[in-house]
Amino acid sequence: MIKKEVDILIIGAGPVGLFTVFEAGLLGLECVLIDNLDKIGGQCSELYPEKPIYDIPGVPNQTAQEHVDALLKQIEPFNYEVFLNERVEALEEQKNEEISSWKVTTSDGNEFISKSVFIAAGAGSFEPRRPPSIEDPDRFLNKGISYSVKSKEKYRDKDLLIFGGGDSALDWTVELAGIAKSIKLVHRRDEFRGAPNTETQMRELVKTGEVELKTPYVIENLLGIENIEGAIVKNFDTKETEEIQCDEILFLFGLNKKLGPIAEWGIDMHNKKVSVDTEKFETSTKGLFAVGDINDYPGKLDLILCGFHETTLAVQEAFRRSNPGERVPFGYTTSNTKLQKKLGVTD
Repeated sequence: MIKKEVDILIIGAGPVGLFTVFEAGLLGLECVLIDNLDKIGGQCSELYPEKPIYDIPGVPNQTAQEHVDALLKQIEPFNYEVFLNERVEALEEQKNEEISSWKVTTSDGNEFISKSVFIAAGAGSFEPRRPPSIEDPDRFLNKGISYSVKSKEKYRDKDLLIFGGGDSALDWTVELAGIAKSIKLVHRRDEFRGAPNTETQMRELVKTGEVELKTPYVIENLLGIENIEGAIVKNFDTKETEEIQCDEILFLFGLNKKLGPIAEWGIDMHNKKVSVDTEKFETSTKGLFAVGDINDYPGKLDLILCGFHETTLAVQEAFRRSNPGERVPFGYTTSNTKLQKKLGVTD
């Protein structure tokens, strides 16, 4: 069991959590990141590592994983630790006459004392929606069934069956066309909830024969013993069934989002998100901050770049909590030699 004191404990190791380490490092603050996933990067690495991101300032095009890798490179000079496959289970205020601290206990029994806690948990904990009519579809997990695409190469020269009607189903149908040997997209109606432009691309692929669109169909059963061999689908209108042989199945029905223990911490919530002010991005409880997609305030946009802005301001307040009475140092990395030394870009 680990016991450790830090300036900032960050819940969530996605892009905003990683950038928090950078901003804290510039101010000489030590951080710990805790994430219940088995890898750094949050949803970017877990759900869509190979999908492109086009709206990061100064970076016209990079995949989600490339974005995470760049952030990891950026924070290399700073002192931080990451604890994966752990979830924050308990949060207890350690009252002090001056500034309180927080005792944080994880699912592994590790304990941390921190002046500031940053909730950078994205959409909270999440799990993919399973097909409701299939008993225990996870018996074929990693044996032909997946709920997200972690590598496009996995589907090269494979007969692929995709179920879903939203953005993910459309995006991956388009992305994997030309990689997979064949693609059948199955949806219960001939209407989709994704971006119109992507739907147009998908229908063009149907016209050229690169994708087969099967509507209105729903999944009835799975085929296979040790590994997936196909599926039985049922026509939603006629109730007739059909067997489809395949090598891989992607169920892309979206995600069930859960706040988990965060919802039990007594902080103000709005629309199932954490309410914050827009000066320090502090919650209704002093010393608890929420940055990135997890928070809510008037005009909120769920964009990575907005999360970067939010955590930059929140770290200023975290410095004040760790260094009462001190002025928050400010400087430009282009000209401040102290900051450049911290970044390792000058002697």
